[in-house]
Amino acid sequence: MGEQDSISTTRPLLSVVIAVYNDWALLERCLQSLAKQANEAGFEVVIVDDGSEEASPESIRRWGECYPLTLIRQSHAGISAARNRGVQVSRGTVLLFVDADCVVQAGCLAALGSMIAEFPQRDCFQLHLVGDCSGLVGRAEELRLATLQDHLLQPDGRIRYLNTSGFAIRRAAVDIDKGVFNPVALRAEDTLLLATLMKRGELPFFLPNAVVQHAIPLSLMECLRKDLRSVRMVEETYEIIASMGVSFRLNNRQRLSMLSSMWTNSGRESIGRSAWFVVTGRRALGFIASFVYRCFRGVRRDSAAA
Repeated sequence: MGEQDSISTTRPLLSVVIAVYNDWALLERCLQSLAKQANEAGFEVVIVDDGSEEASPESIRRWGECYPLTLIRQSHAGISAARNRGVQVSRGTVLLFVDADCVVQAGCLAALGSMIAEFPQRDCFQLHLVGDCSGLVGRAEELRLATLQDHLLQPDGRIRYLNTSGFAIRRAAVDIDKGVFNPVALRAEDTLLLATLMKRGELPFFLPNAVVQHAIPLSLMECLRKDLRSVRMVEETYEIIASMGVSFRLNNRQRLSMLSSMWTNSGRESIGRSAWFVVTGRRALGFIASFVYRCFRGVRRDSAAA
């Protein structure tokens, strides 16, 4: 395991933790966007290479000239374990998780820093996520994110939604040795974290002015294949959530309301109706795949019991 750390003697306000697995080209854009935040809030960047096939290129290390940067390489253990490793070596008062395919928008860290200071009683913060509307998949992601964040926002400013493309939590609220994420969860780890917070009676505080763009680099067919490959891992995580006694699945009325809102929002010129069909198509495919997986797993359990 190798490690590089640029030297800094002061504790930063934020530790930006990024887990990477073969995403070096995407990470360049993310790190570039962070460089534009350098004068807005004190922060460090902690990158955990989760056993990528190729070691990080020299260009990644050069970003340490712009801000404190720590780069760690570990054997492939999954995104949850990688993020927890990043937490353990971080020094910031607040931990901010973003993904390699994210672009931090102008003023984001400054807005987060202001809200951290303004609401000292809040431990968790969900940043405002947007999609990249330059392509169909990105427009569909913008439509999905906008609808979810609108419908799940509570009157008190908290939100029944957690997405680690832009999520922050105070260090004091975390067991550093244990980590933030359950390493068993290989997918939907953010949903499991939300369930854990809800069980404690907590929800993230939504920050509309701290914006992160989630720029999906995949084609529609690649997204569909990824959705299908992830079904087993997602369902295993939801089984853990069910065992916790936490329920936050939408009822049929809420689902219809969200679909109606998405249809209305898809009428915007910047999104288009085709994005609605992409979102609903992916959700339908995911529902069918999950149903088939549960049925197959139930048959196997019955066979084993017999």
